[in-house]
Formats: sequence, C-alpha cells, structure tokens
Amino acid sequence: MNYEDKKIVGIIASNVEPSIALNVIGHLAISIGKYSNNEIMGQPIIMDKSGINHLGISQFPFIITKVKAGKLKIAIEMAKSNPNLLVADYPKDILDTRTDEELVNSIQSKENDKLEYMGAIIYGDTKEVDEITGKFQLWRID
Repeated sequence: MNYEDKKIVGIIASNVEPSIALNVIGHLAISIGKYSNNEIMGQPIIMDKSGINHLGISQFPFIITKVKAGKLKIAIEMAKSNPNLLVADYPKDILDTRTDEELVNSIQSKENDKLEYMGAIIYGDTKEVDEITGKFQLWRID
C-alpha cells in the first residue's frame, strides 16, 4: 500500500480553545487507532541502533484542520453516510460529563441534531476523505 492511498484528517471546530483542541484530538486518535483495521499502522516496533524500541506510528498522513461548527457537523454527517470511512466524533457532552456512564446517558438522551460537536477524525481512502475535508483550513494557533 502506498503512503498516499489513505488519509487521516482531524477536524476541530474553530471556536474550540487550543488546550481543549489537543484533548479532543488525543481522545479521537485513540478511538480511530482502536477501531481501525491493522493497515493504519506502519512498522509496529522500530528498534534504534542502541537496541531501544520505539512504537511505530500511522503509515498514512494525519493532518489537523479547523472549520466552523456548522461545517464540522455537516462533515461528520457526510463521512458517516459513507460506509468506506471510519469516523470518530467528539460531542461537547464529553466535556460536560465526568464518567463514561454519564457520557453514555447524556448522548443517549439526545437526538443527533441536538449534539454539538467539537471535533472529529475521518480515516479512509484519500479521495473520499478529500471530498469532505479538502477545502478545510489547516489548524493552527492564531
């Protein structure tokens, strides 16, 4: 498989503070890593010349972008409608709850149109990911 065949794009809502954005991406990256197939990872363990092991990383590009909250929600909906894409999303409920049980109860009590998203990660074929995220601005601290 070629490096450019697949892509991982993190999307942060533009109104999310940088300290929270890092937390959002961290949680989403764990989720994508857990639920993706094994092809996402490159060499599992890389041993340096000294014999020290280092965990490998994704073999595909991983970029972080930002968009307005409304566009983020549309991107999530578009990505979830494509069965070829893996999507992890981060509803604001995650910040408003303390435990997993509270989070589950909070999300289960709401209709999807009532969820406010702070971020998402989309993984899949580059062309399909770019159709959704290709015009998004790269995320940076202003």
